[in-house]
Amino acid sequence: MLNLASYRLLESMSDHAPSLHVLPHRIAGALVIDAGIKIAGSIQAGLLVARVCMGDACSVSLVAEDANLLSSDVGVMVQTDEPLRSCLGGQYAGWPVTIDKYFAMGSGPMRMVRGREEMLKELALSEHSPVIAGVLESTELPTPPVIDLMATETQVEASQMALVVAPSGSLAGSIQVVARSIETALHKLHALHFDVRTVFAASGAAPLPPPSKPSDVVGGIGRTNDAILYGGRVTLWVDCDQSKIDEVASSVPSGASRDYGRPFAAIFKDYDYDFYKVDPHLFSPAVVTLINRRSGKARRFGEINPKVLRQSFYS
Repeated sequence: MLNLASYRLLESMSDHAPSLHVLPHRIAGALVIDAGIKIAGSIQAGLLVARVCMGDACSVSLVAEDANLLSSDVGVMVQTDEPLRSCLGGQYAGWPVTIDKYFAMGSGPMRMVRGREEMLKELALSEHSPVIAGVLESTELPTPPVIDLMATETQVEASQMALVVAPSGSLAGSIQVVARSIETALHKLHALHFDVRTVFAASGAAPLPPPSKPSDVVGGIGRTNDAILYGGRVTLWVDCDQSKIDEVASSVPSGASRDYGRPFAAIFKDYDYDFYKVDPHLFSPAVVTLINRRSGKARRFGEINPKVLRQSFYS
């Protein structure tokens, strides 16, 4: 049960808050951990937040990168043998949590308990759990009305809810967003009408960008997206007819999008900061490799874009 695993991770984060440089709170009865709003957060907190997103059905670590190619000495590597549930059932930020003036993008296995997203219904991704856990990408902690709304939509008592909150530009927030390399590849495949249920294992890595300054929300969103769009590499192990892979493989990397080629912050600005106006086919890794167990064949498409990474991370 992914919610229970993530809930326990957040309880452990609360117990070890001083060493993780996070701040636990009780808001309307829910455990809410600040991992980057009023406190700096930490590397370890970011790795834990990424695991919370994926229901702990994964491993997440920092790895050395080629700074000449990827503009960062450090990358975030993710591996999972439960890609469907951990990534699309958990990690995908598919719950816009909004009430009054508050807004956050919600991710984590709590989404499967809520069960309102069309993709979750299409893939039969659901979970019944006495507790829920998840991540809010926001520059503000949720208010009591936000907690009440989330409790209502999941039909779980607020006292049985555990959340962690971090802006995308913070250290912990950057790590957890960059850890979404596999999730973006799976979501792109699903958008291309490929049966993602045939993906049985996955590994991904992307460079960790410098965090933006706290007030630069768009900068934080831009750099973390660019890390995946122009530096992300994902390998998926699949069991299906080879023809199904060959129909879509070349369209999976971000380079297949009409919006490809500029830092995401600039693209975002051109669309008046409206995610829904950006070409949805942009949101995928730079390089994708699909290895078919059934045929023994591998297909690799896409390329790293060092120019855009340098422009994004150091402009």
